[in-house]
Amino acid sequence: MENNLYNFIDDSGSFKSLFAHKIKSLYLPLCNELLMSSVTADLGGDIKSGQNSFLLEPATRTSLSLSKVSRNFWVYVNKDKVWSATGVSKDLKQLRQDEFALEAGQLWQRISRQNNKIGLKSEILSFIPSGPEALEVMQVAITNVSKEKISFIPYAAIPLYARSADNLRDHRQVTSLLTRIKEEKYGIKIKPTLLFDESGHRPNNTVYYVAGCDNQGRGPRYIYPTQEIFCGESGDLEAPEAVFENKLPQAQKTSIQGKEPMGAMRFTKITLPAGAQATYIIIMGIAQGDCDLGSLISKFNHRAKVNPAPRAKARGFTGSGVNTHFEKTKKFWQAQSKLIEVSSGNKHFDNWLRWVSIQPLLRKIFGCSFLPDFDYGKGGRGWRDLWQDCLGLILNNPQAVRPLLINNFCGVKIDGSNATIIGKKSGEFIADRNNISRVWMDHGVWPLITLDLYIQETADLGILFEPAVYFRNHQVNRARGIDHCWSPEYGNRLKTKSGKIYSGTVLEHLLVQNLVQFYNVGAHNHTRLEGADWNDGLDMAKEHGESVAFSSMYAANLLTLSRLLIKAGIKDLAVAQELKILLVDFNYADITRKHRILEQYFSKTKIHLSGKKIRLDASVLSRSLREKSLWMREHIQKSEWLKAGFFNGYYDNRKHRVDGKKGNFVRMTLASQVFPIMSQVASAGQIQKILSNVYRYLYDRRVGGVRLNTDFKKEQHDLGRAFSFAYGEKENGAIFSHMVVMFAHALYKQGYADAGWKALSSLYKIAARTASSKIYPCLPEYFNLQGRGMYPYLTGSASWFMLTLLTQSFGVKGQNGDLLIEPKLSSEQFKPANKISVTRVFAGRRLKIVFLNPNRLEAGKYRIKRFMLNAERISIEENARVVISREVIIGLPKDKLNIIEVHLG
Repeated sequence: MENNLYNFIDDSGSFKSLFAHKIKSLYLPLCNELLMSSVTADLGGDIKSGQNSFLLEPATRTSLSLSKVSRNFWVYVNKDKVWSATGVSKDLKQLRQDEFALEAGQLWQRISRQNNKIGLKSEILSFIPSGPEALEVMQVAITNVSKEKISFIPYAAIPLYARSADNLRDHRQVTSLLTRIKEEKYGIKIKPTLLFDESGHRPNNTVYYVAGCDNQGRGPRYIYPTQEIFCGESGDLEAPEAVFENKLPQAQKTSIQGKEPMGAMRFTKITLPAGAQATYIIIMGIAQGDCDLGSLISKFNHRAKVNPAPRAKARGFTGSGVNTHFEKTKKFWQAQSKLIEVSSGNKHFDNWLRWVSIQPLLRKIFGCSFLPDFDYGKGGRGWRDLWQDCLGLILNNPQAVRPLLINNFCGVKIDGSNATIIGKKSGEFIADRNNISRVWMDHGVWPLITLDLYIQETADLGILFEPAVYFRNHQVNRARGIDHCWSPEYGNRLKTKSGKIYSGTVLEHLLVQNLVQFYNVGAHNHTRLEGADWNDGLDMAKEHGESVAFSSMYAANLLTLSRLLIKAGIKDLAVAQELKILLVDFNYADITRKHRILEQYFSKTKIHLSGKKIRLDASVLSRSLREKSLWMREHIQKSEWLKAGFFNGYYDNRKHRVDGKKGNFVRMTLASQVFPIMSQVASAGQIQKILSNVYRYLYDRRVGGVRLNTDFKKEQHDLGRAFSFAYGEKENGAIFSHMVVMFAHALYKQGYADAGWKALSSLYKIAARTASSKIYPCLPEYFNLQGRGMYPYLTGSASWFMLTLLTQSFGVKGQNGDLLIEPKLSSEQFKPANKISVTRVFAGRRLKIVFLNPNRLEAGKYRIKRFMLNAERISIEENARVVISREVIIGLPKDKLNIIEVHLG
């Protein structure tokens, strides 16, 4: 496999690169629950705790190449020898002399540069400690690699921003006038006077700081608190006058307030004998109210506390080093990436998967706005992101996710829509990041998929009857109307006529989400597209667009709800009286009646609920849901299967079909095929034809992946912005990881294991071919026409990848609380080794499930011949699946790794 960007150096996902500095768009995420950073090979990127608190200037993919802002460390030997230890300098000739190397892991980066003409080598370690401090650590080691002693003056240079991202283009200079800078022994603190917002200024309580010391704990000798003082009138961060002209800061700093701040520190001149090393520790962070720099730096003021040198470890100076901040941080992230651990016989794949496995946690922390590629929004995650990220969390620790799931349902609205942005605090919901009246029609699909996984893993049907409130704001009737009487003082909770906050069961919320969409149909009796579905780019068909693709998913959801009602074993259930409107039986082909029913429901729920509840017979309700589901499935089958051999998935705003033959060429979208397969709308014969056509029309042989759609050749102003993008980018024909993974999941689910693995593994192969993907190990949002990975780390495809690999390919999953093992492993997966395994936690017990396939048989051609549990043979009937009761699993040792052997033949 072509991979010349990085090579893994251990079994924990750590890698080394000699070329990372040549690709300026590369960056690594660093974070804990309080702070988020991005860091490049030359220490570009940014640091922030939220939209309104950026320590370093907000970075975008483009600015990583163009901006001069970076964490820098300068060495002044003499006027002819000034060296940037990070590689950010105007002296390009000198930079070309540097020997560069990068090592990185979860979540840390170490870069080294050696310049033999200068006679020095730098090693700079960057990480955010996994503890409670909102700070980033930068440990700098300078080594004399010459044969003579070298004297030099070291400078740390951190250009600070210290304000909201909004101020990058909104009053950038004016907001610098708000800065108040305070110099202290170890560095500087900046506390702007206001949060500048012309709609309403607010007093600022956020403090930004940079502090540093040498390995003896001594602070800087001089501090340069503004960019003007450090850089001079040139303002050039790549050639600061303070360094290049060996200037001390002005004796009288009477004008440092209201300036662009600078965390520049000059340390005491040092002389290093040949082979000797000097270490400097820089911390950069954000605090609320105030902070004690002396106290903070004391936690990091010696290399032994951060990351001791290998020679120091060898001398036993700090024992094993496991208690250093760096080791504790590595241990934390490695533990996260080991919650689901795969041994495939392909170490490169296993290491790559370690990065994919932590991506859901990264998105939980970063949201969708706080890495350089994600330069949109103002923080928080989207509704779809929230539920899909929970998939991975459920597989690791479902009981811990239970309260989160219940809380998430509080974002559902009584009209079946929902809050679209979720904040970090419990119960923090926002209608939309830009206050746009917009509804995504697919949002009602994901909660039930996620909750059903939770129930299968735990058998906790009781969660269906937990109470949850409803979200309320000015948007009503699925954003078709505005309640002008609503105000923030009313609150964001749906109330009854008497003013009491209304609460309904989780099951009631699910009924609302899915029943409303049964009636919310367009001219062809499919669910309306509204503001878009999963594909955000289908956003220009609000009036008449329809999504056949997600109609099939709502059909599947109605059937799931029908089954859950029977499984719950209840006779009846209490729901809001208004839901009775949605539970009538009639000729479902009657679109006009559907619209009348929906309008009646909206009119009764627009402002408030009556507060009255009715009891519904569970078996009658289950039958009604099943009938609605089957009608939808049959309707899609009859009306949307095309002679071309695939499904039409959409209608545009002119009420025209999107998929199919259009003149001399074929239009085909992947989503239009994935969801009918996943929801069991497609028959076996249709799936075969779909597979043939997907690889005929959508497969890119050069890159090796399935594209989101064919080239429509022209813009589609009656469908969405996606088709105005260049073909092969984002939602217009990219190899979109999320949809490819769901394609694989759907195929596995219907028994097409080899086709499922072909689709799933294609993403790894493209990502690992770094000559074209040009990314660190991760699963990006998509691959473009050249096969380049775009928007790394923060993508829902990671959760789905782990879910599909574990529960479909390995076939290890919950079934009504029991453990089901139903492998669908292809013969290709056994090529590297005839024994592969997956490790996971189930029912609180850590299990390693080992699959042995000595004859490397294809999926579908083997049975489980022998089954061993902790070296004890368990009697089973030869079959393709084994179910182990929850009681047996709970009876296993809790403090050891339990081994299950599955012999295939």
